Amino acid sequence: MKAGKWHGPHTMFTALKPLLFSLDPEAAHNLTLAALKAGQGLSLLPAAAADDSILATELAGLKLPNPIGLAAGFDKDAEVPDAMLRLGFGFVECGSVCPRPQPGNAKPRLYRLAEDEAVINRFGFNSKGVEFAHARLSARAGRLGIVGINLGANKDSEDRTGDYVTGLRALAPLASYVTVNISSPNTPGLRALQDGAALADLIARVMEARGGLDVPQKIPVFVKVAPDQGEEDWGTIARACLDGGVDGLIVSNTTISRPALASRHAGETGGLSGKPLKLPALAALKRFRLETGGALPLIAVGGIASGQDAYDRIRAGASAVQLYSALVYHGPGLVTRIKADLAALLRRDGFASVADAVG
Repeated sequence: MKAGKWHGPHTMFTALKPLLFSLDPEAAHNLTLAALKAGQGLSLLPAAAADDSILATELAGLKLPNPIGLAAGFDKDAEVPDAMLRLGFGFVECGSVCPRPQPGNAKPRLYRLAEDEAVINRFGFNSKGVEFAHARLSARAGRLGIVGINLGANKDSEDRTGDYVTGLRALAPLASYVTVNISSPNTPGLRALQDGAALADLIARVMEARGGLDVPQKIPVFVKVAPDQGEEDWGTIARACLDGGVDGLIVSNTTISRPALASRHAGETGGLSGKPLKLPALAALKRFRLETGGALPLIAVGGIASGQDAYDRIRAGASAVQLYSALVYHGPGLVTRIKADLAALLRRDGFASVADAVG
């Protein structure tokens, strides 16, 4: 893998970073999406170099060219999945998508904590809705690449579990996998769906809906969990997911905890992501690995910004990893650097594949 092929995008990001950081964070993100959409539509985006063969792996039956995924939240409405695949991600997760369009919480609702290489958001599931996402995913039908969809619930819904069923029925046939997001801290009461009986009911209804889909093969269903569990909750969540037949856990979402932070935005409400989430997310991953006994594939997310970070999660039990906030500070070239470093670490320690290193 030749790093030189990606010297251009990295240099471009370095040049544009002061401009992007001078803008409101949400405006900068929307500008980035618009540029990616234009590049994707005009086929202007360069394709990343072919992945090192040691990085090829499997996740819940999905064959990944590499285990580095884009976390949900970047491409909420499935507008640029192919652009992100071309940047070198092994898989892309779009969303969260809610059944009905909703604006989310009042602005400002996104904050850069530059001193901490962190982000706080309180978007509140802003979504253009299932119909919009359906149109976007339909437009890329037949294209290569693993693209998952992350489902949320409308804030004013009287049946939030029903919202996940609605989203799955509409979008799962167009996606490589589906994630049930019950761990966002920005929709009041949503995390209560992680409680034992509520979670068991949710999983049962979602899996029943999956069974009724007219699709040629089973679509994996993942559950995305929070890092902020009470001591008795880890086992309860793990048992519900194992008993309910879900295909994997995404560990973890943003945190409502506040470790020592240097930024003036440290006191903002919402979910914290980025570098300060690294240790809590790693601890949550290890705990879920213990509680599931390795019987469920785990996807690690939270504070991943280097090949070493990715390798640490894989050794701790993750079959794949996802990142998002690190792109804000390190740009699109980060994906290629992580993959090159991960491949080198695997070879250094005598592993023949990612799967060999898991756990």
